[in-house]
Amino acid sequence: MEKINDSDGKPGSSQQTLKGTSRWTTSLENLLEDPEGVKRFREFLKKEFSEENVLFWLACEEFKKMQDKKQMQEKAKEIYMTFLSSKASCQVNVEGQSRLNETILEEPHPLMFQKLQDQIFNLMKYDSYSRFLKSDIFLKHKRAEEQEENSSEAQSVAKRASRIYNT
Repeated sequence: MEKINDSDGKPGSSQQTLKGTSRWTTSLENLLEDPEGVKRFREFLKKEFSEENVLFWLACEEFKKMQDKKQMQEKAKEIYMTFLSSKASCQVNVEGQSRLNETILEEPHPLMFQKLQDQIFNLMKYDSYSRFLKSDIFLKHKRAEEQEENSSEAQSVAKRASRIYNT
């Protein structure tokens, strides 16, 4: 079967044509890839008193990209103290047996938080995400986006019409 390519030569994908809120509704992954989506999702989670979940997930994503061992140690301790320790200021709700022992923080590796991050991701995906898509925060943003698209389409139609008649 032959692949259909977009004009830039890359394989075509319906995901590429979707923007903003339309893209957010396709998956939590797409929502979390969009800075505006993350901002709106955080706003929603804050109202639900569970913003720490997305903050933990984002911190883990940042941690996985680190190369410098000293920075990794500092970030690992920060993640532990902020989200996982029994004294954490923004404690996430992960299964008790999955909690990390502080000694592991001395020898950090990029995937050391992966199991916990996956738990939090699934919690968001199967709980908060579906409520977010029905929330006022999401729906208002979607309406504003649609109005913006409609007004820009109306403007481009008007411009085309003026070019046609002013020739």
